[in-house]
Amino acid sequence: MAISSVGFACRSFSPVRTLQSHCLWKIRFNTVAAAIETMDESDGFATDSDRQDKVSDEPRDREWKQLNSKDLGLSSSMIAKSTRKVLNGLKSKGHDVYLVGGCVRDLILKRTPKDFDILTSAELREVVRTFPRCEIVGRRFPICHVHIGDDLIEVSSFSTSAQNSSRNTRTECKESSGSDGDEDCIRLNNCLQRDFTINGLMFDPYAKVVYDYLGGMEDIRKAKVRTVIHAGTSFHQDCARILRAIRIAARLGFRMSKETAHFIKNLSLLVQRLDKGRILMEMNYMLAYGSAEASLRLLWKFGILEVLLPIQAAYLARSGFRRRDKRTNMLLSLFANLDKLLAPDRPCHSSLWIAILAFHKALADKPRSPIVVAAFSLAVHNCGDILEAVEITKKITRPHDRSFFELVEPEENLHFQTLLDEVMDLDASIEDALNQMTDAYFISKAMSAYPQAPYSDLVFIPLQLYLRAGRIFDCVKNEETRIGFEAKQGSKIEYGSLNSGYFPEIRHVFARVVFDTVFPLNLSQEL
Repeated sequence: MAISSVGFACRSFSPVRTLQSHCLWKIRFNTVAAAIETMDESDGFATDSDRQDKVSDEPRDREWKQLNSKDLGLSSSMIAKSTRKVLNGLKSKGHDVYLVGGCVRDLILKRTPKDFDILTSAELREVVRTFPRCEIVGRRFPICHVHIGDDLIEVSSFSTSAQNSSRNTRTECKESSGSDGDEDCIRLNNCLQRDFTINGLMFDPYAKVVYDYLGGMEDIRKAKVRTVIHAGTSFHQDCARILRAIRIAARLGFRMSKETAHFIKNLSLLVQRLDKGRILMEMNYMLAYGSAEASLRLLWKFGILEVLLPIQAAYLARSGFRRRDKRTNMLLSLFANLDKLLAPDRPCHSSLWIAILAFHKALADKPRSPIVVAAFSLAVHNCGDILEAVEITKKITRPHDRSFFELVEPEENLHFQTLLDEVMDLDASIEDALNQMTDAYFISKAMSAYPQAPYSDLVFIPLQLYLRAGRIFDCVKNEETRIGFEAKQGSKIEYGSLNSGYFPEIRHVFARVVFDTVFPLNLSQEL
């Protein structure tokens, strides 16, 4: 997908300087890039021979550009009010301030940013003195958390990034610029520490300038995810970038550069080094913000799904789902329907997507009648009122999706007690699935039928989250346990409640996703 509306309409705000080009040439982004052979088209699991680096050196040279933000369609009204308060507060103290990272990229693409990150010339201690509700967090890479109402704004300092940069990079930049205070080199120094070129843009909303030192605008135009430095080096420095690349490409519909794709595939096992909390955070960004289906497809394509979610990877493998398969299945359809209800500024609580994974595993292990699935999902929505759920189920005239093997043909005139027993059995199966998804031994055996698959017994779902996901279905157990449960009123989704994990909202969306997957509207429209 090429972004034809971005880049061509932008003119340089000021001409590119020879001095800047010379400085950039000397830095050479710490290394040289690579021209990669086309990524392996095979659908099997990666072998040792597949993981050999097949690269030849190719330099990366980028012009330094200053772009007029008006030409890019950017205005201060696009910036969240709480973020503007932080920008204005720092600017009023005489500090330089910039929006940086993914928020600039998203504004250029006319997308709603997940959040706004600010970079300032102020020291972090000065930021703390400027705002009453502000604290410094992090040891290795300290930043400020500024609280404005219910919003949290992250503010980083040039001084911190300078301390974390290479001394050779700083020295070469100063020598090339002929000045210790060259602002371009100061900004470049910060950009070189970014993960991807499209995240390396800086927006000064006061000067109305977007600074592009890494070719980020060109990669946005080409809809491409490319690492700032050599991809192999980048992923070894921070293997979380592998998951961030997947997340960004899934959310934006971008493709990976050949080099980035090559090293994501060949270094995919590095993600096992990450802290489990970090893995959970990255997975939540993928599955809870409106791009879950695309994220799962890319995780499977690059051989990462069998490391992070071996149970779901085994399902795809058993189904004959190829690495680049364009078809769908019930797992992907569930998350596609969840995506329709979410967005970067309207996420869900992580317990919801965990519950959906467990629900699907229960059906994949033991296919059920769509009537049973409908009655169960309606009972979840109604906080366990089985009688009401059955009455509503009887009125369903919409055909179910017969392409899913997880759904068997329904029996006619199914007796109430039989239906009730089936609903209770499905509830018990979901509980078992949750147990298996958090059992390292069971996870380690999920891919045992595929000896070439990497070994993984990774459990990144913590106990508290496992228990919370299970509580979504507690209301279905029996009549006594329904006491104290509250059903959602109305059909409008309250996204604040959904994000905070309010159970009536979670149950409402779960039931809606399941129902729309089993009984899709487009089938009834075709009949």
